Amino acid sequence: MPIKIFKPTSPGRRGMTSQNFDDITRTEPERTLVEVLKKHAGRNAGGRVTVRHQGGGNRKLYRIIDFKRDKIGVAARVESIEYDPNRTARIALLQYEDGEKRYIIAPLGLKVGASIQNGPDVEARLGNSLPLRAIPVGTQVHNIELEPGRGGQMARSAGASAQLMAKEGDYATVRLPSGEMRRVHINCQATIGQVGNVDWGNVKIGKAGRVRHMGKRPTVRGSAMTPRDHPHGGGEGKAPVGLKGPKTPWGKPAMGLRTRVRKYTDPFIVRRRVSKRKK
Repeated sequence: MPIKIFKPTSPGRRGMTSQNFDDITRTEPERTLVEVLKKHAGRNAGGRVTVRHQGGGNRKLYRIIDFKRDKIGVAARVESIEYDPNRTARIALLQYEDGEKRYIIAPLGLKVGASIQNGPDVEARLGNSLPLRAIPVGTQVHNIELEPGRGGQMARSAGASAQLMAKEGDYATVRLPSGEMRRVHINCQATIGQVGNVDWGNVKIGKAGRVRHMGKRPTVRGSAMTPRDHPHGGGEGKAPVGLKGPKTPWGKPAMGLRTRVRKYTDPFIVRRRVSKRKK
């Protein structure tokens, strides 16, 4: 997917780039596979802001994606490649032989008219979903399950792919896009190929208004606040952060503090994406 470059007709257009939507074959989503997406502006069920800088943005409909790929033994045809405002990747509309339609994440190189299947006995080719035990070592995969039958959770964003490195006993070793090496049960399903829309990360936003359309609100620097509002605030002129490094608005370390809580998954991590800190 090439990047579209705009002419500098205004300050906002100068340096702005956009995705090229030539790969999109349908502009309206399948009506049976969308639902209303309610906005919460970063607030939880109690009304408190738990994620800052969220709110506004264009209205969107949520496309219901088939992450489980659990329709076994029925072939499907790719009807269209579509844009999804809720994710960076493209989505593909499949129509199965029994008439059912489902959305999946579109892998790189998938074309309209292609045939796709799910199950342990299908061929390991682009777009097919198989258990890891049926996939050859060295294959690029995406939409990988963490638990059998739970649905794909890893390697789902634009351009992402993992590599199946080895199989031993009931577990396979997978190298994730972050560089982490992780053991996954061989009965977990994965989809063959790399997620499409690989140039998404090269897009330059260009102006603040475009960020607001995405539902992101402005961020104020802590150093521009008063001492009562932020640990970085106050002082005459531009003051350094000081003390023991950068802090959150609530005084907790903002860089280097480990916040990992899922210790029970440690046995499945062969190599972390970053080396452990020396004690």
